[in-house]
Amino acid sequence: MSSTMEQVRLWQGPAIFSYGFRPFFLGAAVWACLSMLLWIPMITGVVELPTAFDPVSWHAHEFLFGYLNAVLGGFLLTAIPNWTGRMPIVGKPLALLFSLWVLGRFAILFSAFLPAGVVALMDIAMPIALALAAVREIIAGKNWRNLIVIALLGVLITANLMFHWEAWRSEYAAQGYGMRLGVSVMLLMVALIGGRVIPSFTRNWLAKQGAQKMPVSPMQVLDKVALLALMIAGVTWTVLQDHWVAGLAFFVAGVLHAVRLTRWCGLQTFAEPLLLVLHIGYLFLPIGLLSLGVALLAPSLLDATVSQHVLMAGVMGMMTLAVMTRAILGHTGRELTASKGTSVLFIFFGLSILARFAVAFLPDFAARLYDVAGLLWILSFAAFIVIYGPLLLRSRD
Repeated sequence: MSSTMEQVRLWQGPAIFSYGFRPFFLGAAVWACLSMLLWIPMITGVVELPTAFDPVSWHAHEFLFGYLNAVLGGFLLTAIPNWTGRMPIVGKPLALLFSLWVLGRFAILFSAFLPAGVVALMDIAMPIALALAAVREIIAGKNWRNLIVIALLGVLITANLMFHWEAWRSEYAAQGYGMRLGVSVMLLMVALIGGRVIPSFTRNWLAKQGAQKMPVSPMQVLDKVALLALMIAGVTWTVLQDHWVAGLAFFVAGVLHAVRLTRWCGLQTFAEPLLLVLHIGYLFLPIGLLSLGVALLAPSLLDATVSQHVLMAGVMGMMTLAVMTRAILGHTGRELTASKGTSVLFIFFGLSILARFAVAFLPDFAARLYDVAGLLWILSFAAFIVIYGPLLLRSRD
């Protein structure tokens, strides 16, 4: 850590490029807010964006492959020095990586004016560069167990390329192979990383509170079975789409991850929202898996797209917000506790997810619920930018 902080202090440029989480977490939040502001008038026909993607596919792509890649960039560039004990990527190399991500967003937004192959290359340039840098550091640091995370990043890049291929062929990429594979990889990442950090953070906090009951240590037999079941469900869904076998696989995985979550003592964390929200974010995983299982087994009862929104907005959105807020507070020397503003933004985001899920049961109010969900989404990320933006833009106090 001393060498890491020395490397950070040696950077004399803008503070935002002094550590990996700074530009990517801020960029992710700004893009989540801005893309929703563009999406609402786009889907209603008020605005026509110069993208070659259809409106729904653009929205899906920029959340899964745009927003998520930024969060992954910030997470990996911050975590890898801790994993390996090696120097972090800061300064000009970090600025270059972030610029590649921004370039990808512009390439997709103005893809109607560019060749499809150029757009795809511009879009995947940042995650490929990130993966190569991460592999180099992990191998140099001999941190073999975390190569699985980089392998999943490689599959996510493949899913992105598949999405581009389907969009280029004028297929509905938002429901294509690339999208399903990308969502499946994202869920595995959340289950893998969340399964490490949630019980660990919870144990540390409960120990300080003098609690008697502690979370079960991570990566026990049940954890491995749950991860395997999730992988099987994701592969089955990617290949078979709406087949009942995929529905059954999702239902089994949902039950296993629900049981897994109960072993982490989440009910004991209500006094600290910053910790509780990690458990809530993970709770959306079994909820989404079970609801998607029901939707595939009995389509008349539930729409599969609603379940997919629970997985994407609920699991990915809530978990990434929770991880970003905690990482920013920890790495800027703040106390690991949620302020009132942070608690409010989490509440807004949770209500946004519930409003979107309610569409399945209140179809007559669908238009209003969509508006409410979109507005709460924007307010959540706007609050994040207001609260955490200043911490990301200035040096550690």
